[in-house]
Amino acid sequence: MDKKLQSVLWTLVATFLFVVVGVYVIDPKLQFPLDQASVPMRFLFVAIGLLIAFLIYYFSRENEAWTIGTREVVYMAIGAALYAVFSWLFNGTVFVVPSLSQVSLRPAIAIPMFFGYAFGPVVGFFTGAVGNMFGDALTGFGLSPQWSIGNGLVGFIAGLAFLAKDRKKAMDNVLWTSGVLALLAAVIFFLNRSMPNMLFYDVDNGIFGDATISMFAGISIIVGFVLVLAVRFGFKDENVAAAVTWAMLGNILGIGFAAISDIWINGFSPTAAIVGEFLPAAGPNLIFAAILVPLFVAAYASVQRQSGR
Repeated sequence: MDKKLQSVLWTLVATFLFVVVGVYVIDPKLQFPLDQASVPMRFLFVAIGLLIAFLIYYFSRENEAWTIGTREVVYMAIGAALYAVFSWLFNGTVFVVPSLSQVSLRPAIAIPMFFGYAFGPVVGFFTGAVGNMFGDALTGFGLSPQWSIGNGLVGFIAGLAFLAKDRKKAMDNVLWTSGVLALLAAVIFFLNRSMPNMLFYDVDNGIFGDATISMFAGISIIVGFVLVLAVRFGFKDENVAAAVTWAMLGNILGIGFAAISDIWINGFSPTAAIVGEFLPAAGPNLIFAAILVPLFVAAYASVQRQSGR
């Protein structure tokens, strides 16, 4: 078997096994266990996410981005551990975003974005998927494996910058594609301002879900896109611009994959999935990406210079 194929398959299989362990070993012990009736559908979307990653590999398998050695395996472990710990630190009730379900501010999302861009799509995928799974487990709110795969796709797509032959042209295409998707999501928000914020509650007065999704949640994706534009055209360092741009696409498609899966898993309408889940999650993520990913790229470049690489 081809070494690259073998390495990619083993990584995807390992990710799947971590999901299985999470659902059947870790999750039943949590305070809010996973709804077991939804497990088959959740695993279907886990399989779809893994298949997407494999197909992208297969149709670009000649690229050296898919070479995985000891170095990449170490980065997978480090990235997943960092993402798990920092996700746990921020994935609590203090940083909850108004949404249809449990969504919190996650500055740690910059970790799989950076690891994908710096070390390749497979490293980014493992970092995002496994790190998110264990981060949720540490938090104790129960696991949503399809959201972990969505986080994996965030890092995976950020790493697809490795596949670009014309780096600048690819970066511009990614930038404007992401901009169109962000604008479309914002338009859907403004056309559906009555979407309830199901995390708004006042137990004493019997109020639950009586507020709507906040303006911040609705427009944050546009704010994030504007910040990415500023980075793209304001930084002379092409690495910084490319990292943020590809991270933006990964965020939109990866979180979009997770949110849309809840149309079938939780019975949400397409509008509810976009306005109530996608925007509250992807919008703040994009703001953090524009701010934190450049810092990671600059810090990593500094380490490389000092080490003589």
